[in-house]
Amino acid sequence: MNEAAHNGYRLEMALVRTSAQYEGRPGDIARGRELAREFLARVGARQGTPVSRRAGDLVQLVVSELLTNACKYAPGPALVDLELSGDQVEVTVWDTAPALPVAQPADPARIGRHGLEIVKAVCHHFEVRREAVGKRTTARIRLADDA
Repeated sequence: MNEAAHNGYRLEMALVRTSAQYEGRPGDIARGRELAREFLARVGARQGTPVSRRAGDLVQLVVSELLTNACKYAPGPALVDLELSGDQVEVTVWDTAPALPVAQPADPARIGRHGLEIVKAVCHHFEVRREAVGKRTTARIRLADDA
């Protein structure tokens, strides 16, 4: 719970957040996109936060790409967290691999391995941190289209 001060009182504000664990099984990437769709529907309906169609597509794309990388390159489980943070959705994927990913230079002739390059291009913020076990990749996507 977040807390805010208002007129000398502490108010608790519920976080809008969801999480899921994936094991790298067939269908996990589709389940990750469905988690994102359900989360965004809840954000729009319950919180009254406008979610543009483009932003919804981008959140699903980012979840899909980051979860694909985790399932493909890290042994063991992967955790996906989605959290509303102001006018943005924060997508965080934790996996067991300690190696930090590196985006390849743009190369239209390269087949595949463009996921991280795409994620970095569509996000407002991107960061990868090593953890005691594995790493945590975080991306933020604005919910409203830029004017």
